[in-house]
Amino acid sequence: MVRENSLERNKMKKFKTKLFKVPHVFVLLFIIVLMAAALTYIIPAGEFDRVEDPNTGNTIVEEGTYQNVEQQPIHIVEIPRLFITGLNEASDIILFIFVVGGAFQIITATKVFDSVVRKVTKMLGNKEILIIPLLLVLFSIGGFTIGMTVEGMALVPLAIALSRSLGYDAITGLSMVLIGVYSGFISGMMNPFNVGVAQEIAEIPIYSGMWLRAIVWVVLLIVSSLYIIRYASKVKKDPSKSIVFEMEQSEKISDDQLLETSHFQVRHYFVLMTIIVGLGVLVWGVGNKGWYINDIAALFLAIGVIAGICAGLNPSRIAEEFIRGAKAFTLGALIVGVARAIPVALEEGLIIDSVINGLANLVILLPDSIQVLGLFFTQTIINFFINSGSGQAAATMPIIAPLGDLIGITRQTGVLTFQLGDGFTNLIYPTGSTLMAYLAASGVPYEKWVKFIWPLILIFIAIGGIFVVVANVIQY
Repeated sequence: MVRENSLERNKMKKFKTKLFKVPHVFVLLFIIVLMAAALTYIIPAGEFDRVEDPNTGNTIVEEGTYQNVEQQPIHIVEIPRLFITGLNEASDIILFIFVVGGAFQIITATKVFDSVVRKVTKMLGNKEILIIPLLLVLFSIGGFTIGMTVEGMALVPLAIALSRSLGYDAITGLSMVLIGVYSGFISGMMNPFNVGVAQEIAEIPIYSGMWLRAIVWVVLLIVSSLYIIRYASKVKKDPSKSIVFEMEQSEKISDDQLLETSHFQVRHYFVLMTIIVGLGVLVWGVGNKGWYINDIAALFLAIGVIAGICAGLNPSRIAEEFIRGAKAFTLGALIVGVARAIPVALEEGLIIDSVINGLANLVILLPDSIQVLGLFFTQTIINFFINSGSGQAAATMPIIAPLGDLIGITRQTGVLTFQLGDGFTNLIYPTGSTLMAYLAASGVPYEKWVKFIWPLILIFIAIGGIFVVVANVIQY
């Protein structure tokens, strides 16, 4: 009976797909780029003066210096060049994706993941659902301490392998890493890239007001855990309920294959030790040496090669697996570069500062009781155009801080509105190169991810609105 119901649902899905087929992600991004180019004809061009902060070395906007400049519209014949520029500007992330994809394919070929997930499944017994909140907490720690975002992408294949072994799907595995990392990054208790930069510009003590951000962190983790557990339980009960059901069917591993690799061998311990030591070096390098994309890519390349040697793979096999892994990530890597063309169009059209200035002026016109919400939603909109946390802080905090003084909002609350407004939509905006990199690592199509995440984004935004209102009431 259950099988018949599943077949009926699959037929309905196919019928709906024939009626309406979602365009390819490249088509969707091309449409957005066209819209961005059109805006350069509609929105007046303008710029703020920018100065270097002597304390931090950051280039920041100088409040009150906005002025209109000559219009620089993007002509339709320039559209192809925007994509090439976007690919070039995202080249470090694209290279990172290829290298990490190749390195993890080498590790996957050692069969260590299969052995690990079977062992974890056996240990958890009928409480395997607890792996979701546990991993969310683990990844969130990296987010709120060292500001980990794109670095966690390398762990997505491992999380997906674990998720599938427990009867869930790729979206569940992806969510445990991506939502976990961003729950920590958004709460930002000790995050140097969003809260640290914003508080420095707002001239308040670095990492002050941590108690409220800690509450934000706990709330985000509870809500995220319940949301993902609800989805994962539904998928386990009926795999056809998976948003990426077709993808899971093609990636399904037979029970025979899993049984062949269910026992740990000596080589698996060496491979596992290589991974653990490598991740330890990653934390040390990011936290103490300021490592970023290139350093982390080099580290994962080394981890992959050493793991392959430990597993007894010959040099030619290691090279073949690396190429196979890099090839699998080609589409996702290109998506990152294509998406970067959107902010490139807005920057070259000189309308980003105009958007910031216009939104700030609108906030002043709002009733006093909802001005703090106006600041919050303003940051949420700006995040589409400036997706970098530190970049958005440098562009908006010099305006938000004095604006808050004028309308009676404390600077600490101003930082909170920036922090939450900048954070939540990173999980859905296609202009975010980090999101696109995670999707590339997982193989989950953007439109499928949107279908999964949009209700949670609305919940997060509602939570953010409540927190900024409370902060304003208590004069945080």
